[in-house]
Amino acid sequence: MSAGGPHARDFPAAFVWGAATSATQIEGAAVEGGRGESIWDRFANEPGRIADGSDPRVACDHYHRWRQDLDLAQWMGLNAYRFSISWPRVLPSGRGYVNEQGLDFYDSLVDGMLERGLRPFPTLYHWDLPQALQDEGGWAQRSTAEAFAEYAEIVAARLGDRVKDWTTHNEPWCISVLGHEQGEHAPGHRDPAEALAVAHHVLLSHGWACERIRSMVGAVRVGIVLNLVPSRPATSSAADREAAREFDGAFNRWYLDPLFRGGYPEDAVADRIRRGHSPADGLPFVQENDLHAIASPLDFLGVNYYSRVVVRAGENGEPESVSTVEPAELTDMGWEVHAPSMRALLNRIHRDYRPPAIYVTENGAAYSDGPDESGRIRDERRLRFLREHIDQARASIEDGVPLRGYFAWSLLDNFEWAHGYRMRFGLIWVDYSTQRRLPKDSAFWYRDFLAGRAALDAADSPASRSVS
Repeated sequence: MSAGGPHARDFPAAFVWGAATSATQIEGAAVEGGRGESIWDRFANEPGRIADGSDPRVACDHYHRWRQDLDLAQWMGLNAYRFSISWPRVLPSGRGYVNEQGLDFYDSLVDGMLERGLRPFPTLYHWDLPQALQDEGGWAQRSTAEAFAEYAEIVAARLGDRVKDWTTHNEPWCISVLGHEQGEHAPGHRDPAEALAVAHHVLLSHGWACERIRSMVGAVRVGIVLNLVPSRPATSSAADREAAREFDGAFNRWYLDPLFRGGYPEDAVADRIRRGHSPADGLPFVQENDLHAIASPLDFLGVNYYSRVVVRAGENGEPESVSTVEPAELTDMGWEVHAPSMRALLNRIHRDYRPPAIYVTENGAAYSDGPDESGRIRDERRLRFLREHIDQARASIEDGVPLRGYFAWSLLDNFEWAHGYRMRFGLIWVDYSTQRRLPKDSAFWYRDFLAGRAALDAADSPASRSVS
């Protein structure tokens, strides 16, 4: 470790440093360029779905301002950019007719990244299912998995000569549980049995898409991104330990085990049957060869880490989270900041599943700090969050974890799904009324850290306030 705390130079020379976004959250231009309707367009138009009554029709207007946004990523010293491709912008109906204007947009975006020294890390699906496919049953139907594989092939054929790092899906748990069990995300269903079928078809589509991408792109690296949450029991009681096991099975192992072990965890399947989420004979939607397809070898695993959870046994022993810190120690999302759990999570994944490479594909915190009278955004809490988590990333590498990169969430403040525009995760402040971009102190710190001017334990102001 360097004197005065670890620096960027303490990481491997080839380490990837980036920031992440997603299409629905930043692009806007919802009815421009031939884009079709997505489930989030429909969902946001239903009264009461979005906390502030907003929608993603304009968002950050990235569709028109992408050059400025990539300039900001370059100014920060990033060498990679994680973004998502809008399925309805490429295939307005989800299959069939290909919208060339949509492909042209991503063509230009990728070229713009390469011109600025940014390695493209596209995600093919970040929750914006074409509404036309939802009208046919959405992810509850195998046909949607088939359509996704066709979509993946179309995009890979167009961009694969320049893009070598591909992610199929972002956070299947959110697609399944938040969208189809809890009703908090589009399409807003509340059906636990449907949610299990959705999770399976998303994973199945991942496996099929991996095959299609590899057939189209030479020397390709393909992975998937999971949001994973370390859990610990609230007490040493047998009931709380059992609740923590059940939570881990449903939240983490339900996705890790099929990808790396070729099957769903038996204890978690038994839990779903016991809870009445699946029939007594198991998982009826699983067909022959599905699990083999899902377990298609990965080149990397993307891990989105935000917080841990402390679990106790609630009614009927069902897992429920409890807070162990003061409200002032939580982010605006109500999440505990606990950087050591990221290191523990990365070590657990390496120990139990052995992916050939791991990227932290999202890591960030929502804080509402805005410009002061001088126009400066003193988001010290986010700066501290980044510093502590990057330090844990470095420690995990020393532990032997094959960590290859880190992406902060997010490059820009954006449309934060059901929370609307109330939650701000960005390194860059966005004034939604004018679309003005303003780097926060955390952006200056990240820039200085990558340039070697800031140590991880430095708590003083950024070295320079200029944006060039």
